[in-house]
Order: sequence, then structure tokens, then C-alpha cells
Amino acid sequence: MPKNASRGYGAVFAVREFRFVFAAHLLSLLGVVVSEIALTFLVYDLTGSPLLSALTFALGLLPYLVGGTLLAGVADRYPARRVLVVCDLLCAACVGVMVLPGTPIAGLLALRCVVAAIAPVFTGTRMAALTDILGEGDLYVLGRSLLRIVSQSAQLAGFGVGGVLLAVVPARGAICVTVGTFLCSAALLRFGTRDRPARATGREAGQETGRGGALLLDSLGGARLLLGDRRIRALLLLFWVPAMFVVAPEALAAPYADSLGLGPAALGLLMCAMPVGHIVAELYVGTALSPGARSRVVLPVAALGLLPLLVYGAEPGLGWTLTALALSGAGAAYVIGLDQWFVAAVPEELRGRAMTLLTAGLMTIQGLGMAAAGLAAEFLDVHQVVAGAGVIGTLCCLVLVREVHRTAPDGPDGREKDQIVRPKSETGPSAW
Repeated sequence: MPKNASRGYGAVFAVREFRFVFAAHLLSLLGVVVSEIALTFLVYDLTGSPLLSALTFALGLLPYLVGGTLLAGVADRYPARRVLVVCDLLCAACVGVMVLPGTPIAGLLALRCVVAAIAPVFTGTRMAALTDILGEGDLYVLGRSLLRIVSQSAQLAGFGVGGVLLAVVPARGAICVTVGTFLCSAALLRFGTRDRPARATGREAGQETGRGGALLLDSLGGARLLLGDRRIRALLLLFWVPAMFVVAPEALAAPYADSLGLGPAALGLLMCAMPVGHIVAELYVGTALSPGARSRVVLPVAALGLLPLLVYGAEPGLGWTLTALALSGAGAAYVIGLDQWFVAAVPEELRGRAMTLLTAGLMTIQGLGMAAAGLAAEFLDVHQVVAGAGVIGTLCCLVLVREVHRTAPDGPDGREKDQIVRPKSETGPSAW
């Protein structure tokens, strides 16, 4: 079958290794969501401080930037299976210390930061490893799509599971669930996936300069190479920028519900509408559209995906608001085609670092978007802030879409116009 032929989600599950990766992803995600709820509850129970409770959530996003830039080289320097298993074990150890009764509040927050710093390395390594498991064609695109769908679904299910657990067991007991999910994920990845060599070896990985220094140079040098390439930079921004603006209604869901006089049930619907729209749209794009059609809709959907937020400007009721949120979530389905463009643009020896940088930037920019929306809501009405995010975000997306179009591949093999160029004396990113 041709490389770009659409074979559907069933063909992805037919790959044995992917089934293990999928199961590990589902387990670890559920564990992380449950632990976030339980840890936030535990910190508030111990301190009575809303600030520290909110900080617990924030610390799940902020360290992504550190881990994604300073530790990104790990994804290419070492075999993927080893990196994934070690990351899971380290996270299990950190969460295990969290559940100890003697762990102080500062320790809980510090361990939360460590787990968050490890997360982009794990995610980036797994994303790069999928190209080894599924290839670089349509199976990879659909595999990434499935993992995104699981991420959205796990958030919905995880909040429900977490709430039920906290109703019947103490917060530390609920956190224990995460230890088990990390350990199960490590076992699935260790025994269910092949041991493949590292992508970058020898001088290419910078191993001759000392491990600690080489890793830092590897990570920062890789980021510099990737961001210095016009095509890759444009694609990264097309992942990041829409995500920065689309989080505004989620960040302000509680005050918006209050402004409409809605109760907790309606707030829950507001929080669920966007993930549901995303899941439905991505399933449709993945099953009903061919690879070529998915590619053709990337730029139009990316350009217009934030327009539904303009409905907020009219201060709509619950029904119209839910519709706008679902449509905004559906707009994120452009990423399924963008994934393939990104893989085609990034050289194989930089793929692990590229995926790690993508993950770190995405989480960081969403955190910044939430903070900016909250700050703006201190001076403007919530409906004005969300509508403004739709306007400004759409303008930014139009600029990015033009840049991505101008840097489009110039040949049938998908190679880019603007290749990463290294001086002749350099053999890898460690030369930076």
C-alpha cells in the first residue's frame, strides 16, 4: 500500500507496538489527572491557602519550558525505550515520595515541578519513537491523532474518577493510584516495544565533551537549529499560537458562568464543550478524510478556527456559548495534517529534540494564554476578553498561515525550501 494511503485507525491498532504505547499513554494520563486533583486538594487541606492550591496546578505547566529546552537532548542521545521507561520510573518515585505523610508542602511542590520537567522529555521521545513504530506516513498521523483523542478523553474521565476517589479515600490514597499507573506504563513500554538505537551517536550527540555539558549543548543547540529554520519555526508557531488564544474561555469559564448566573452543572458543561468538539472533529478528520484532504484543510481551518469565540462579544446564553466552544475545539483538528508536515520538515537526527520542544512550547504557551486572559479580565468584562482573544488570535493565525504557505515544500518528496544548514566543520548540534 502506498505510503500516504489512508488506512484508518484500525490499521494503527493492528501494529502490536502501538497497542502497548497506547495502553501506557492511557494509564499514565488517567493517573496524572487524578493526582493533579488529589494533590491540589491535599495542598489546600494542609494549608487552607487558595494561592498555594492554584500554584499546584500552575507548577504542572511552568517547568515544561525548563525540561523541554535544557533536557531535550535526552530524546536523541539515548535509546527511546530506555528514556521512556526511566522517565516513568522517575515520575513514579517522585509521586511515591509525595504520598509519604512527612513530606512538607515545599517538598510536594518541588516534586510536582520535577514530574512536570520530565513530562516534555517523555512526550517528545514518545512522539519521535512513533515514527519508528508507525513510519512517517499516514499511520504516524493517525497514531498521533489517537493519542491526542485519548488526552482529551482522559481529562474528562480523570476529573470524574478523581472526584469519586476523593469522596471515598484520603487525598494521599488517591495519589497512590498515580504510582501504580506510572509503573504499569513503564512495564508496558519495556516489554511491549523494541529496543532501538539512539538517533544521535558519537560526535553527533556531543558525547566527547562530557555528559552534563554535552547534554546541555545538545538541547540548546538543537533548539537553536530548529528555531533558526524558517519552515520549522513557522510550523511550530502554527502549533503554538492558536493554542495560546483558544484557552481563554476555559481559563475564564468560572467567572463567565457566574456572570450569566449559572450553577456548577453549567460550569461543567462549559469545561467539557471544547474537548468534546475536539474529539468529534478529530475522529471525523481521521476517518472520513484522505491524507491529501487532511493536508488541504490545515491552513483554512487554522486561519478560521478561533472565529467562533467572537460569539462571546454578544454575551450569548448557555446554548450559543456551548456551540461556540465546541466549534472552537473542532478547529484544533487542523493539527492532524500539520503533524505530517512537521515530521517531513525535521531531520531525523533532530526529531526527538523537535518533538520535545514542540511539547514544551505548547504547554508553556497555554499557561501564558491562561495568565494573560486572567489579567485582561481584571480590567475588562469576561465576554470582551474572550471575544478579543478570538479577534487577535485570528489575526495572528492569518499571518502564520501566510508564512507557512510561503515556506511550503517545493517538491514531491516533501523536502523543504529552507533546510537546516550546518557549517562544514560541524557534525551535530553540540558545536553550538
